[in-house]
Amino acid sequence: MIDAHIHLDQYEDNVLSSMLERLPEQGIESLITVSMNLASSKRTRELAAGYPGLVKPAYGFHPEQPLPAEEELNVLLKWITDHAGSMAAIGEIGLPYYSRTEAVERGEAWDMAPYIQLLDRLLGLAARLGKPVVLHAVYEDAWTVCDLLEQHGLTQAHFHWFKGPAATVDRMISRGYYISFTPDILYEPEIQELARRYPPELVMAETDGPWPFEGPFAGRTTHPAMVHDVAAAWGALHGYSVAEAQAKLTANTVRFYGLQD
Repeated sequence: MIDAHIHLDQYEDNVLSSMLERLPEQGIESLITVSMNLASSKRTRELAAGYPGLVKPAYGFHPEQPLPAEEELNVLLKWITDHAGSMAAIGEIGLPYYSRTEAVERGEAWDMAPYIQLLDRLLGLAARLGKPVVLHAVYEDAWTVCDLLEQHGLTQAHFHWFKGPAATVDRMISRGYYISFTPDILYEPEIQELARRYPPELVMAETDGPWPFEGPFAGRTTHPAMVHDVAAAWGALHGYSVAEAQAKLTANTVRFYGLQD
C-alpha cells in the first residue's frame, strides 16, 4: 500500500531510519511525504534522495503556523519551482482552521485575508507547474478552498483528513476531489459516516504521522503500516475484503499522484 500523507521530517532520526528500512517487508511501497515550509521541504528532498522510489516528496507551506515574510515566501516559491521535476505534489497547503478557532476562543482578532492570499499564490504555482495539491482544509474552510481551486482551474486536489458539512462534501464529490482517511476511521463515527458517503474511487489511506491516534492505536508511534488498518476498516464499511480494499485504495493513490508501479 501507499501512505498518502505523512510528515517524515517530524520523526526522530533513529526512529525514521529503522522505520523506512523495514517498510517493504511490511507491505508499504511508497509514502507521499509532505512538507511544512522551506526547511521542511529541503529535509523531505534529502529523504527522497536517500530512499528513492519509497519517499515521494511534496513541498509547500502548512497554514497552521505564522505567515511567512514576503521574501521568505518568494524564496520558497522559487525553490519549489526549481525542484518541481522530482516532486509528487505541492503540499501541505491550505487554511488555518485550528489556529483560527483557538485564537477566537481566546478572544483574539483573526484576519483570514493574508492566509487566503498565501494559498492563492501557492495554488497559482501548482496550476503553472501542473502539479496536484495536498490540502489542509476542513469544515467551513473547505468551501473557500473549493472556490480557489475553481478559480485556478485545478482539478487534482487531495483534501487530507477531511471533515466538513454535507454541502461541501457534495461539491467536492461533484468536482472529483480526493480525500484520505486516517486510523481514526476505526473509532470516529463522524469519519465512518463520511467514508460510507464518499465515492470509493476518490478515496486514499493516510497516517498523517507522526500525529498520534487513540482507540486501538493509543500509546503507539504512528507508523505507515497503519494504512493496512485503515483499508480494513474502510473496506468493511463498503463490503470489500481486506485485499480488495487495499488494492482499491492503492490504485486510487497511484492514479491521483501519477505514480509508477
